[in-house]
Amino acid sequence: MTTEPVDAEAAQERVRRWRLVLGGDQADGTGHPLSGPDAAMDAALTALYGKRAEPRTGRDRSGGLGASAPAVARWLGDIRTYFPSSVVQVMQRDAIDRLGLATLLLEPEMLEAVEADVHLVGTLLSLNKAMPERAKETARAVVRRVVEDLEKRLAGRTRTALTGALDRSARVSRPRHHDIDWNRTIAANLKHYLPEHRTVVPERLVGHGRASRSVKKEVILCVDQSGSMAASVVYASVFGAVLASMRSISTRLVVFDTAVADLTEQLDDPVDVLFGTQLGGGTDINRALAYCQSRITRPAETVVVLISDLHEGGIRNEMLKRVAAMKAAGVRFVTLLALSDEGAPAYDREHAAALAELGAPAFACTPDLFPEVMAAAIEQRTLPIPDAG
Repeated sequence: MTTEPVDAEAAQERVRRWRLVLGGDQADGTGHPLSGPDAAMDAALTALYGKRAEPRTGRDRSGGLGASAPAVARWLGDIRTYFPSSVVQVMQRDAIDRLGLATLLLEPEMLEAVEADVHLVGTLLSLNKAMPERAKETARAVVRRVVEDLEKRLAGRTRTALTGALDRSARVSRPRHHDIDWNRTIAANLKHYLPEHRTVVPERLVGHGRASRSVKKEVILCVDQSGSMAASVVYASVFGAVLASMRSISTRLVVFDTAVADLTEQLDDPVDVLFGTQLGGGTDINRALAYCQSRITRPAETVVVLISDLHEGGIRNEMLKRVAAMKAAGVRFVTLLALSDEGAPAYDREHAAALAELGAPAFACTPDLFPEVMAAAIEQRTLPIPDAG
């Protein structure tokens, strides 16, 4: 007997949810009216996902926010009121894609209303050249907020992983006396203990590299800035800044489309790096790799990370020859199809297969995995390639 009210309440809630999903057209079959917050939530969903029609009036259910910045700003406020942040970010992306709202982001009032995330940063960077001066300051503030959040999430783990990798890779088997790691040397030679002399004969010395403050490794991040790589450009800029802050790593950041730009001098501020990029355009990987190759001075101590979907617009065979030449010289070459949380984009499978044959398999990498990928590259270990399945 006591279950009937509960069942009726649950049934009513299911009808309510179906009403919000189906949209309230006459054929939805629910017959459930909405009021209060539900009606406001439904109106926000309608504006984005409703039927494509003329701009709606009143409660008429037809999709679209028109080209009115005030209307869009109100809508952005509404969705932040009624939906969690993760949903808001998805709805913002859908609004930009479905309703062509990108140009409205050039308005400072709009930028102040949006929920900032990596994808929004990519959109702002693509609009950078068209952005009026009065909006640029607000845009930079939005980008900086995202960058600072990413640095908090990623910097500590990256420094820890790479510091350990650098220490392990710097150990030498013939160290000078003051460079000997005695604890590890004793552990490595316990089998040579001589009881009669009560001592260990250190047949193999384990030491640390000299001058711990010197540069131990050189890292070149070579990043495709074509439009499809927007999220990768954002993450690569943040990681580039983190790596550049480590004295033991010399970091170079190169971005490219059909031209090549070296943004290394701006790595102390990833926001400056991002506004130095120009998303869109073609792709010339061969030219970018030629530039990177010309900057390598210690091949055996260098890691080159190419981040690209491999849709080469340059000279394919020359690109592959450059990769082969760098690897033959001792460079550790890593190919990432993307550096983002979204998996591999559409990419050139023929080029990916050719790189794999050269010993540089191409794979998508999440930001959380990137520190381990770099640590493995520095230590010359097998890369932690995620299972494609």
